[in-house]
Amino acid sequence: MKKEEKSLEEAELKPQDSAKTQTTLDVFTLESAELSITEMLKAGVHFGHKKSRWNPKMKNYTFGVKNDIHIIDLEKTLVLFQEALDYTRKLVANGGKIMFIGTKPQAQKMIEKAAQEVDMPYVSKRWLGGTLTNFPEIKKRIKYLNEQEQKSAQGDFDKYTKYEKSRMRKEIGRMNEKIGGIKKMENLPQALFVIDIKENDLAVKEALKAKVPIVGVTDTNTDPTLVDYPIPANDDALSSLKYILGIIVKNIKEAKAQLKINMEKNADQESSELKK
Repeated sequence: MKKEEKSLEEAELKPQDSAKTQTTLDVFTLESAELSITEMLKAGVHFGHKKSRWNPKMKNYTFGVKNDIHIIDLEKTLVLFQEALDYTRKLVANGGKIMFIGTKPQAQKMIEKAAQEVDMPYVSKRWLGGTLTNFPEIKKRIKYLNEQEQKSAQGDFDKYTKYEKSRMRKEIGRMNEKIGGIKKMENLPQALFVIDIKENDLAVKEALKAKVPIVGVTDTNTDPTLVDYPIPANDDALSSLKYILGIIVKNIKEAKAQLKINMEKNADQESSELKK
């Protein structure tokens, strides 16, 4: 990794422990970046956390320490990221759903945009306990929210007083804050994609109990053994998150396109058989 060593020497290493200067993002445009070590270096994917926030289980995925910051080994990230992409592409090409999860401030808008781009469920605010382990109850709430939104759109609230209409619309707003990203979800997702598995540890725990596979970004302060497909990478910097999500979205779109082609072929075959 000689070329990467030189790049690391020239790079200005900055701690990723704080995201105070990166808490808002007004515009997020997904870019179709290529999966490569060069692109990851440009995006700052290799910057880990301070040495004091080290999780020993990430030892096999780090390159070393510089300026008191762990540096992620991008050669290993490249291999593991590709494995995660192969898995997600196969899952989506077979009609599977992936729930996107990212609740830290700098990730929220990105997660929402990315999930919406590929029509996948998402959680960008607080994780609602029981989302996976008590889905029948969550499904009831989803049904109620969808019914209330439909009534509002149809003008069914017009018969109520101004105060009552305001109260009902506020209730819809509160429910959307909690489950708006999953209100199209009819069944458990086939997998989770998690930004920062430590920040979203409740979602990870529920996925493990519900036996839902996890693809997770694992920074140097996390335990990569908790997820099925770890992606060793910086989970704080906007540039890193944007790059990772861009790659994920690009691959899911390609898989969905393949799914559409397969479905059309099957439909044509069935039509031909019926004519015979």
